[in-house]
Amino acid sequence: MENCMNGHVRFIILICIIFTLCSLIYFGYFCSDKVCAFTGRASESDYSRILAPLAQQASVGKPLSFAAAKARQPKHDNKQTKFSFEDIETSEKKVVFDIRRSDVIVFLHIQKTGGTSFGRHLVQDLDLEKPCDCRENRKKCKCTRPNSNISYWLFSRYSTGWLCGLHADWTELTNCVDSTLNQREVKQIKRRYFYVTLLRDPIQRFLSEFLHVQRGATWKQARHWCGGKEATTDELPPCFQDETWDDVQLDEFMSCKSNLAINRQTRMLANLDLVGCYNTSLMTPEERDTIMLSSAKENVRKMAFFGLCEHQLINQYLFENIFDMHFLTQFRQFNETHVATLLKSVSTAQVEQIRQLNRLDIELYEYAQTLLLQRFEQMKNSDPHFKNRFRNLGRLKKTEFRWEDIEE
Repeated sequence: MENCMNGHVRFIILICIIFTLCSLIYFGYFCSDKVCAFTGRASESDYSRILAPLAQQASVGKPLSFAAAKARQPKHDNKQTKFSFEDIETSEKKVVFDIRRSDVIVFLHIQKTGGTSFGRHLVQDLDLEKPCDCRENRKKCKCTRPNSNISYWLFSRYSTGWLCGLHADWTELTNCVDSTLNQREVKQIKRRYFYVTLLRDPIQRFLSEFLHVQRGATWKQARHWCGGKEATTDELPPCFQDETWDDVQLDEFMSCKSNLAINRQTRMLANLDLVGCYNTSLMTPEERDTIMLSSAKENVRKMAFFGLCEHQLINQYLFENIFDMHFLTQFRQFNETHVATLLKSVSTAQVEQIRQLNRLDIELYEYAQTLLLQRFEQMKNSDPHFKNRFRNLGRLKKTEFRWEDIEE
């Protein structure tokens, strides 16, 4: 009897040991760090691990380097190739944009960064073998390849329209562009994507958006699509209840915590999948800010081209050299703007509050400005005809060109 009892005890102990070992293996292998971590604070290694896929994956439309794309392609995407500035200008085998084949320029248009003017330059002002077909009273131009009437080389507001949503951000575009072009062109092909965007001084941009909203702009039709769904009103509570927020005052504009004008450039350039999209309850604000900013910097660095609103001629020179395409007019630098007038009436305390609210955008802009000037110097030093070419930007042909309704 005693031996029988001892046998039962040993059996129960053995089962408990096996159960404990299985539990440890399960939690160690399957449970996410976010759920099973002993502390809620993320270390630098945590951030590096979270952002690692960003430097290695080549998901749909993402402007990552060709080397990374070849090294690791996710299962859901085996058709895409994307190129960065380094691929085009610094790699041993330089990539050349080929308008005749399957290359596509994707313009990520952030509000109030000068994107309207730049977008119009792209469709009406390039010296092309087959210029975009722009007709009076039409908001869009047809920008197809010289050897095709159905294949598009430019994905932007003034060419294809807002096919991925009004002012679609990086997260929306990279999950939408390829499938949308497949539907539009009624074919599935391997395309090479070249992402471009513009940034602007964050304080100037924030005030410009404030003025635009004050005049009645809302961008209500923006989808904010992420993680397979649109952001909910719980995730993005509206800042106003009426049809518009016109006549809003600056203090009220700044006080709305869900105001997407705050750090807009960082949010629109980051991979929002890394932070749980618009669900802010998954991590601390500090963790979310760190990951978004790191992601935005990485995406800016790996774009084929980005420019700054405050450096129009540098933008033009870099774009022309990167894509071997030339504009018929010289980009204009607007220094006297509505924002400049507004700033005269904005208090020092208000400017400081704007600076604190947009601290992510300010760090991103400083990073982008340093990188832009480095790239400019790099191209300038390697161009034996720089002085002549820079002096004659936009003078390729004697063409009279005038923009109407230039965006501030």
